[in-house]
Amino acid sequence: MDASAGPARAAQEDGWENGWTRQPDNGAPAMRVRYPRRALPSDAVRPTQAQIDLPRLQHNLRVVQQSVGALPTRFERIERTDGSEKAPQVWGVLKADAYGHGAPAVARTLVRAGIDGLCVALLEEAIELREADIACPILVMGGCYGLRHDGIVELIERKLTPVVFEAGHIELLLAVASRQNKGPIGVHLKVDTGMGRLGASIEDLPETLRALKEASPLIRLEGLMTHLACADGDTLDATEAQLALFGEVERQTLEAGLRPTLRHAANSAALLRLPSSRFDMVRPGIALFGHEPRAGVGPHLLPVMRVRTEVVSLRKLPRGQRIGYGHTWEAPRDSVVATVPIGYADGLSRALSNRGAALIRGKRAPVAGTVSMDLTVLDVTDIAGAEMGDEVVFLGAQEGPLGRDEITATEIAEQTGTIPWEVLTNISRRVPRFYSQA
Repeated sequence: MDASAGPARAAQEDGWENGWTRQPDNGAPAMRVRYPRRALPSDAVRPTQAQIDLPRLQHNLRVVQQSVGALPTRFERIERTDGSEKAPQVWGVLKADAYGHGAPAVARTLVRAGIDGLCVALLEEAIELREADIACPILVMGGCYGLRHDGIVELIERKLTPVVFEAGHIELLLAVASRQNKGPIGVHLKVDTGMGRLGASIEDLPETLRALKEASPLIRLEGLMTHLACADGDTLDATEAQLALFGEVERQTLEAGLRPTLRHAANSAALLRLPSSRFDMVRPGIALFGHEPRAGVGPHLLPVMRVRTEVVSLRKLPRGQRIGYGHTWEAPRDSVVATVPIGYADGLSRALSNRGAALIRGKRAPVAGTVSMDLTVLDVTDIAGAEMGDEVVFLGAQEGPLGRDEITATEIAEQTGTIPWEVLTNISRRVPRFYSQA
């Protein structure tokens, strides 16, 4: 390594991003926070890659905007001068590296396309976006963890909006903001209406509202939110019950003398299925990346990610020969198999062993044997003309001399007993993302 390359290059070469310095407010030494390095297209040697179609991302944003009334059918912005009800804002959820698509590039595209704000789960995710020069509002939905002040200084300095759900969060924010002579600090209050994870309980709500009132004007309640548990379910009964309880939460909030300007609850499924859930703001996640949150909901969405590689080895096997870890596949006839450089370390689920398939020349080739960490074998006996260097698609569409087909995240999820969200976020950072521009 060239010593003159500096710390950023050194951080890349030792496998980590440059990251940021965390400055605790409790007198502890500063700690360097660094991210696992995302593989760069310029460093790619093997042909395995995730192709991210940014024009499709823009299209999906427009589908969401049209669904909630922010755009008419022709995809132009509405100028509401007739006194009609204002359409809700759209804040995209980019947690987990934008569902595996690469948060900085996705954020830049959405901001250029006119999204109102972004949501992440972690402070680290928000800081990564700020360091990528994303200047729009960013909501940190995971809240403040622990009893120390770690991260609060960064929240304030980087103009991030925290979610609070306990009186202790508000008191910590107030203490740090007072010492830093910063304010007012906008926050969103999360209330648990039935998810049972994070959020102020109905029983604790009066105490939390009291803490917010006492912290005013240095701490300002900008948003009131909840999280829907069953918006993609067979019925909407549980969701409607949560929304009814959220109405009671809003009533108590107003009675406490607090006036949040952004009320929000709707995820992708809710905003597409239940207009009453949209309030002042919606939080699409999976829909932005082109996947229906429920079959038949969002049929005009277009998948944004395509995962492809190439054949690096072909071999003939006699009938009865076994291959792979555990010899779980036996050639049922004289066969031809192809080895491709992708495995479970790249996010290809091991549960696809002897079950999944990939597309070669526009036709499906079944997985033969156990998916390995770095390599997978396909049975290409029925793929006429298969040869070295052929493109292999594990997620997405392919058109070739033998036809056209598509493997969706929903299909993979059904095969592996999970959900499309996990299929997408499992595509690891060692798979380089290649972006197609609008």
